[in-house]
Parts: sequence; structure tokens; C-alpha cells
Amino acid sequence: MNTLVEDSATTSTAATDPGNVTNPTEPKTLAGDSDQEAKYGPPRPLAPAFIMSSSTEPDAIFTGGGISLLTGSQNGSFNYGYSTFKGKRASMEDFYETRISEVDGQMVAFFGVFDGHGGSRTAEYLKNNLFKNLSSHPDFIKDTKTAIVEVFRQTDADYLNEEKGQQKDAGSTASTAVLLGDRLLVANVGDSRVVASRAGSAIALSIDHKPDRSDERERIEQAGGFIIWAGTWRVGGVLAISRAFGDKLLKQYVVAEPEIQEEEIDGVDFIILASDGLWNVISNKDAVALVQDISNAEEASRRLVTEAYARGSSDNITCIVVRFDVS
Repeated sequence: MNTLVEDSATTSTAATDPGNVTNPTEPKTLAGDSDQEAKYGPPRPLAPAFIMSSSTEPDAIFTGGGISLLTGSQNGSFNYGYSTFKGKRASMEDFYETRISEVDGQMVAFFGVFDGHGGSRTAEYLKNNLFKNLSSHPDFIKDTKTAIVEVFRQTDADYLNEEKGQQKDAGSTASTAVLLGDRLLVANVGDSRVVASRAGSAIALSIDHKPDRSDERERIEQAGGFIIWAGTWRVGGVLAISRAFGDKLLKQYVVAEPEIQEEEIDGVDFIILASDGLWNVISNKDAVALVQDISNAEEASRRLVTEAYARGSSDNITCIVVRFDVS
């Protein structure tokens, strides 16, 4: 499986004041060498994109985004934007990915938010590997749901194998959305979240994996684990989410098995993917209402991050907005 064309935003860290926004706006073009040109033709421009790079600005939200045509039976386009901010935390453990690729002749858009805990290395690993592994799965196009489940499991196993020398445990959530033709497939592990707007109404496309969910508690207890209250409900008295990548010491109970929801993009105005630094202080309904009238997805993502910070979020805050313009 070859990924022929790729537009991937870089991950950035931010600091303490959401008033300073870094936002370069140069469109990106696929670079190529002579062998690649001979096989696929000369380099061609990707959809206009606002691509972030590292910045030495100490007090900044990092933002960016892009626009692309829809494929499948729908005529139109979508624009996406991301914003990420360290906020009040001493370190940045959120990562994100926005990627538009050509897989087996089809355009595929990948979006993901990864909220690390116990350090950033799990989230960074997912940013670098999860969508790459998914686009390389031999059945990705013809059996996308099965490919997602298998790739989530295998990526977790690969990460844990690399972690064997690490003394400190670490893990990460993963909230992802894959746009393939007319289909939007949302896969979630942990308590980051994906919410859609349909005619102004907020529709949850993922359900947080919390230990006090009755089905999650039953699954953990059947595997020999336990849930106790320690400021909040925690697996083994340690972890406040019930599914995650990594977390090798709790792996028997804290699985990286995604819950997947599929939607047709017809009727979806936009989707929001965000870490719990946003959802802890902004409801699904409020999030949709805040950006309902903002047509630029990058501006919408920035609005949500600054609002979460203003409402007192004490965590890293990362948000991706994807807005559909279907004619």
C-alpha cells in the first residue's frame, strides 16, 4: 500500500497566554525526486494549507489548517483547523495529527487528538505512527472498520514492545476521525472526544471511556481488575480512564480497543475533536454553539481553545475542527 500524496501538520507545543497566536500561511507543495516523478508525475500542489512549524515564541497558541475538495458522491469541500496550547500545565502532553493522503487512488483525510499521561512519549508515538500504520493496512479501503481495530491493537503492542526499557509508565488517549469518500469513521480510546454539529445540534460521536461507565466497570472486573474512588473513579486506584494506549502495568484492564461510529457526511455541518482540557469546562452543546457561525475552521478551533482557557481549564488544550461545505 502506497501513500502517494501526503499533507501532515507538525505537532507544536505552546505555553501560557492564549492571546499570542502563531499562524504562518504558506501553502505546502509535495516535494519529489526524479524517481518519484517518473512513477507518479511531477510534484503537485496540495490543497492550500496553513502549516505550523516550531516556534520560539514562549506565549502562544499554535494553530494551522487547510482546505481540500470532497470526494465520493458529494460535491463540495472541507476546511480544517487545529489549535494547541500548553495552558497552566508545566509540560505539554497533547499531540495532534491532520493528514490528507492518497491511498490506493482514493483521497483519505485523517484527524487525531492524542492526550498523554505520565509523560508525552505515548501521545507522540501515536502522532507519528497510528495513521501511517492505518493507511498501510492491506484492507484499509475495503474493510475500514476492521482495519482500524487491528491497527489500534497492533500499534499499542508495538509501542509497548518499545517501552520495555522504560521504568515510568505512560499512556495516551486517541480520538480520531477518518474521512473516506462520503463516510466519516470516528474511533475513540479514552476521554478525548469527538462531537458533530447537525443543523446546530450537538451530536456526540464518541463516548468517554471512564471507569464508572457500567459496561467498562464490568469489563475491568471480569478481567480481574477493580475500580476505586481516589478523588475520582480510577482503575486500580491509579488511572482515571478505562481505555488507553500504553499503560503497560494496567494493560490487562486498560485496553486500546476502539469504539467506532460511522456517519455519512451529508447533513454534518462540522466536527470537533478535542482533549479533555476543553471538554472538562465546555459542554458539547456549548462547544457547537460557540463556533456555529465561524466558517473558518482554524479560527473556530482557536476560539474553542481560548474559551476553555478563559473558563478555567487547568490542563493542556488541543482542538481540531473540520467544517464541511457540501453543495
